[in-house]
Amino acid sequence: MASGNMKDIKRRVKSVESTMQITKAMQLVASSKLRKAKARAEEARPFFEAQYSLMCRIAAETEKLSSVFSHRCEVNKRLFIVIAGDRGLAGGYNSNILKLAQNAMEKDEQPYIIAIGKKSVEYFTKRNYPIAASYTDIAERIKTADAADIAQIAIDMYTSGKVDEIRLFFTQFVSPLVQTATDMEVLPIDSLPSGEAVRYNKVGTTYDPSPDAVFNRIIPKLITSLIMCAVGESYASELGARRTSMENATDNAEEMIATLSLMYNRARQEKITNELNEIVSGANAL
Repeated sequence: MASGNMKDIKRRVKSVESTMQITKAMQLVASSKLRKAKARAEEARPFFEAQYSLMCRIAAETEKLSSVFSHRCEVNKRLFIVIAGDRGLAGGYNSNILKLAQNAMEKDEQPYIIAIGKKSVEYFTKRNYPIAASYTDIAERIKTADAADIAQIAIDMYTSGKVDEIRLFFTQFVSPLVQTATDMEVLPIDSLPSGEAVRYNKVGTTYDPSPDAVFNRIIPKLITSLIMCAVGESYASELGARRTSMENATDNAEEMIATLSLMYNRARQEKITNELNEIVSGANAL
């Protein structure tokens, strides 16, 4: 009986050890890539902030800004740009952002989707949402041209009247332990965040050919920068979540191995005790 238990326990220990090697390797890989991803996300922010600052300045200095990007109408159809991961084993990273996007949909609405990441593509394809575009395996090495393509598809759908609103769903990287699923309205831009407009005085800046034209020229670049930042933030968040998840899995595996080793030693001791009892009993019988 004990011998059978010992064999089962040894088999389980070997299985857990194999799993632990995988989770440990994935933890190390995620830790290694996280440093680069974090640095890249931080490097992308200044350009976006400069574009956003100029947009705010134009809006603040122009009393009657008339732009297709700032005109709000009744929302009949929306476009969701949803950024998720290309792989799993990242804790709640994928499920959190997909759940946020799903909750933002009204019961009778099926928005157009630009899906970035395999998990995003799979999720919305299985549920038969209209996919305007899909991108996979671009997060780690996304280029400006990739972000510009995505931004152009979104802008074309908006300016043609196919959609009345564009929302971006991504995961903001706060720290390796904290990632926040975020829902951001991209278009239309009908108001500035509180406090932004008052940062700029109306100094009578001249815009050539007009504030509207400059504003319209900035918006595509702004959205391109926004997508670059969002993909970078999401990728860093994915690696942070995966590192934490794999670290927890490795710790759990170590605890399980310790528990199984204790069970194995007890079974082995029980077997030895039984054998000694049998020897003593046989000696006494003689």
